[in-house]
Amino acid sequence: MQANVDKPIWARHLPPAVRPFAVGLLADGSLPGRWTRRWRERPSWPQLRDVDGRWLHSGELEERTRAAALRLLRIGLAAGDRLVLSGPTSAALVIAYIAALRAALVVVPVNPSYTADEVAGIAHDARPSAAVVHNPELGAWIAAASERPVPLLDIDLTGLPGAGGGGSVAPGGEADARIDTAASDDIALLAYTSGTTGAPKAAPLTHGNLLASATAVNLAWRWEREDVLLLPLPLFHVHGLGVGLNGTLCAGAAVALRSKFDPVDVAACCRSGGCSLFFGVPTMYQRLLSSGQAAALSTLRLLVCGSAPLAASLAGEIERATGQVPLERYGMTETIMLTSNPHDGPRKPGTVGFALPEVELRLAATGEVQVRGPNVIASYYQRPQADAESFTADGWFGTGDLGQFDEDGYLQLIGRSKELIITGGYNVYPREVEEVLGTHPDVREVAVIGRPSDAWGEEVTAIVAAERPIDADALRTHAAGSLAPYKVPKRIEFADRLPRNALGKVLREQLRDRASRG
Repeated sequence: MQANVDKPIWARHLPPAVRPFAVGLLADGSLPGRWTRRWRERPSWPQLRDVDGRWLHSGELEERTRAAALRLLRIGLAAGDRLVLSGPTSAALVIAYIAALRAALVVVPVNPSYTADEVAGIAHDARPSAAVVHNPELGAWIAAASERPVPLLDIDLTGLPGAGGGGSVAPGGEADARIDTAASDDIALLAYTSGTTGAPKAAPLTHGNLLASATAVNLAWRWEREDVLLLPLPLFHVHGLGVGLNGTLCAGAAVALRSKFDPVDVAACCRSGGCSLFFGVPTMYQRLLSSGQAAALSTLRLLVCGSAPLAASLAGEIERATGQVPLERYGMTETIMLTSNPHDGPRKPGTVGFALPEVELRLAATGEVQVRGPNVIASYYQRPQADAESFTADGWFGTGDLGQFDEDGYLQLIGRSKELIITGGYNVYPREVEEVLGTHPDVREVAVIGRPSDAWGEEVTAIVAAERPIDADALRTHAAGSLAPYKVPKRIEFADRLPRNALGKVLREQLRDRASRG
């Protein structure tokens, strides 16, 4: 299903002039290797728009990140040391991130809204050598949880040797010798999974993993250096950081940072001109629609959606408002990008397309999606049990997602293996039930889980956030028109909203805890 002897299925993503044997995903060896080449090609290109509207040119970005990288090394940090990075989206955060990678450090992104316990758990596990933070309290939590002294640096890297007087460092000499030394196999990010179904695990993403994935989407999405990405996604997550920012820099393109997602702000940026790409999650698109701002996206050449399933009904609404179907893709922390609907071919709502360049994908007998490729981690960080559970003997990574292929080879995700509901001996995939209930005009959002039951093993339970009061029996009747009787929720509960993480994924573990207490 995935390839023939002449041409792999992922070749469908390539521009006509690019041959499958010449994609060169790892050309330049590391992220800084690619970025510095792009900077040399265009040293005065407006590349990074800060949240205050000021643009940094590529030459300025190169100079400031080079100087900051050297300062990090001068305080005693060495290649391979782990550096916690946490702060609101800003040019300062981006400069600190690039500088750390140019110094061959391992960046540990931390959500600035995490609690003391969450921060302490990451600090205890990652054992950082330093932290670059915006919030002094968060820095104090890191220090308290660490077994050794951890220097706490401000997000704009002030207070470091050479920071005064502008800190300009000319190319050559020390800079050439001490920075941009990372190799493809060196770890760039220690990225913690979102923990929607349990305790977060750290995925050691190498420069090669990140470079391969960024290059793949550069090719597949026709990401050119003239593009400007409107990016309201947070930079502590691999969607905003590993795809949005890394992809921009690898393409030699530009990015307009936003401090947060606001529908009116996004629409104003689109209408003002200059932007060509928008990456968002389903909840962002829903808010743009409900606020009447979605039509502004019609000025952009490409809309991309990910991090959570995009309902086919929502995709249809976006198409009617903007004139294009959002390009839905599929990835995860451990692999960055895996599949994508095509840029040039049909985009099928309800699918995530087919494998990206050099990604191999198969379905296990259980229906689990398994993958391998240059974008996939080699192992978890200090989690041998997780490795044993996730990697097959022949080197494939089990995603935990259940999938199936349609007649054209497009992958459809039908649920998570841990979310599968077994009721009365029948298998029920929550997403199928959610899609049906979501078509009811009074349902704003819905999640389906299994509730423990003596009679059924599990009973299908729907948690519904409604636009207006609605009767549970009316919802069951609605579902019964499209679903077999065993799939119709036996129990329907109502909530003001569903618990979600920062990227819009429903926190099903919280819903299951609630169900078990009920």
